[in-house]
Amino acid sequence: MVLPMNEEILEEMVSNEKMTPKEREQQAIQGLATAYSRMREEIGKVIIGQHEVVDELLISLFSRGHSLLIGVPGLAKTLLVSTISQILQLSFRRIQFTPDLMPSDITGTDVLQDDPETGRRTFQFMQGPLFTNILLADEINRTPPKTQAALLEAMQERHVTVGSNTYRLPQPFFVLATQNPIEQEGTYPLPEAQLDRFMFNIVVKYPTEAEELMILKQTTGGEEPKLQTALTGRQILALQEVVRKVPVAEHVFIYARDLVRATRPDEPGAPDFIKEYISWGAGPRAGQYLILGAKARAILEGRFNVAAEDIRAVAHPVLRHRLVTNFHADSEGVTTNNIIDMLLKKIPVELEKRARKTVE
Repeated sequence: MVLPMNEEILEEMVSNEKMTPKEREQQAIQGLATAYSRMREEIGKVIIGQHEVVDELLISLFSRGHSLLIGVPGLAKTLLVSTISQILQLSFRRIQFTPDLMPSDITGTDVLQDDPETGRRTFQFMQGPLFTNILLADEINRTPPKTQAALLEAMQERHVTVGSNTYRLPQPFFVLATQNPIEQEGTYPLPEAQLDRFMFNIVVKYPTEAEELMILKQTTGGEEPKLQTALTGRQILALQEVVRKVPVAEHVFIYARDLVRATRPDEPGAPDFIKEYISWGAGPRAGQYLILGAKARAILEGRFNVAAEDIRAVAHPVLRHRLVTNFHADSEGVTTNNIIDMLLKKIPVELEKRARKTVE
């Protein structure tokens, strides 16, 4: 059963020309805030804690982005993704990535078929598990680069190419991948090009003491939580359009640009710690995801305007997998998270810079 949600609200907040801009803003905030609260409530029936992880996953979903979840075994990464698929009226497939997985195993392949009426043989395309709305790529770093490249095309272009034919993937389409940071033997590290296609790199941490006690009580009993569908595919597409329409002030665009450019060691004016610890910085796609993530976060919090604080809030999941540290950083134990922390303290917002100049 789908939880009741007024379809007219979703239609009006995107396309109703009779409404004033202010009314459309209010409808948009109401629609997305309602969807957000429903999804969190349903996810909370199964997942204990991990509120930051859930928020970042939902932000990427409403921003039309893919996410990479990194955490040690047993932290409910796979369970979280499967729970999200259950509360969304979308198709769901899971691929367990292994070293022997071939591109055709995920994209599909042409199969020679006999026509019983004519006796002729023709090739017919048999769809692979990529043809779904939500794809769980479990332990994505355990498959060879050739298969990773096939997934890369699907993530970026939202279509697959088999032979001379191109096939569109269903919309919406999300890749939610998991990766184990330990047991790296026999793995194939994701290339930087593919890492860059993930909007967020989400770190899944251990639960708190109280949360772990609740996990033990809830998961060792006989009662299973009953989940209700919170959103349909049509509603998700409409809400994604709402996020795209959120206005952004000039100084927020400038702040996102300055933050990304400051990660590049060859950039004039880059902080000294960037030149000391970073080999390669983030590209323009990082700035795009900072803006999109900030838009989604703002409207999920009931605002139809983006603040610099929204950029700061999504900076870690957007940037942590786009910075390449050098040997000096690795030898001193300086992580990309440490560097992002220093960047957020170092790079001021354009309005703050103007205010300082005025005071001076």
